[in-house]
Amino acid sequence: MSVNLSKNGAALQAAYKDVVDGKTKTNWALFTYEGNSNDIRLAGTGDEGLEELVDELSSGKVMYAFCRVQDPNSGLPKYVLINWTGEGVNDARKGACANHVSTMANFLKGAHVTVNARADEDVEPDSIMEKVAKASGANYNFHKETSRGSDAPQGPVGSVYQKTNAMSEIKRVGKENFWAKAEKDEEERRLEEQKKTNLERERLERERKEREQKEAEDRERRFKERAGEIDAQRRVQLETEKKDRDAAAQRSVNAREMFLQKERSMPSAPPVGTQPEQEEEDLYQEPAEEDNVYEEPPQVEIAPE
Repeated sequence: MSVNLSKNGAALQAAYKDVVDGKTKTNWALFTYEGNSNDIRLAGTGDEGLEELVDELSSGKVMYAFCRVQDPNSGLPKYVLINWTGEGVNDARKGACANHVSTMANFLKGAHVTVNARADEDVEPDSIMEKVAKASGANYNFHKETSRGSDAPQGPVGSVYQKTNAMSEIKRVGKENFWAKAEKDEEERRLEEQKKTNLERERLERERKEREQKEAEDRERRFKERAGEIDAQRRVQLETEKKDRDAAAQRSVNAREMFLQKERSMPSAPPVGTQPEQEEEDLYQEPAEEDNVYEEPPQVEIAPE
């Protein structure tokens, strides 16, 4: 699993900023894990440099230290990152934490020198300062040796120096191989996670398209079903209207037929000029005039006076 910097993110960021801020006295910060989890917590801070820092390293823990030192050549501030894996840490925990190295380096960014250490001799302050001096483009030991004078004995010192370097080189190569493998494993893990993420994204996109296609098909099916229902209703309505028209037409035909039958069943009228007409003429004869029904009264002549 990947390292978790979010749980205690505020405290981690604050400690890191104190170290890189030249205005504060704090010049180192130490980080470790909460128990056997992958959650990073702040283990401590200080202002007395490498000597104070290395005393806080525990042989039973995996820790990450970030320290501000002064470049012995330029006097400028430099930053050292120490990836500490104590000798008492079990192999399973070592392998799991080895995958976190690159993530911690990205968080504790700006280091001029990175030290991968397992034992106290790997974090001796003088050894670390030599690396800082070399990182600045000059050999700090070279300036120290020349400051002693040209008459300092060279043979024995050179012989002992070469033997020490040979032993250190053997240890350094072994450690570098370990950390190189750890970084390679971390890169492979990151690529594998990226691959899984891409596959998951493709799966979700495929499911989204399938869901949209199914929804479109369902809409099309419902549309067709509704259109079919409307057509069926329309056909039923047309058939009903046709039946009503046919029934109305049939009733009209039946009524006319009944009228014709009734008309045919009635007796036919006699020819013109026959006896019924004469009877009709007799029926409407004028009544006989009565004589003197309204007699005028007798006129009386009045003699003139």
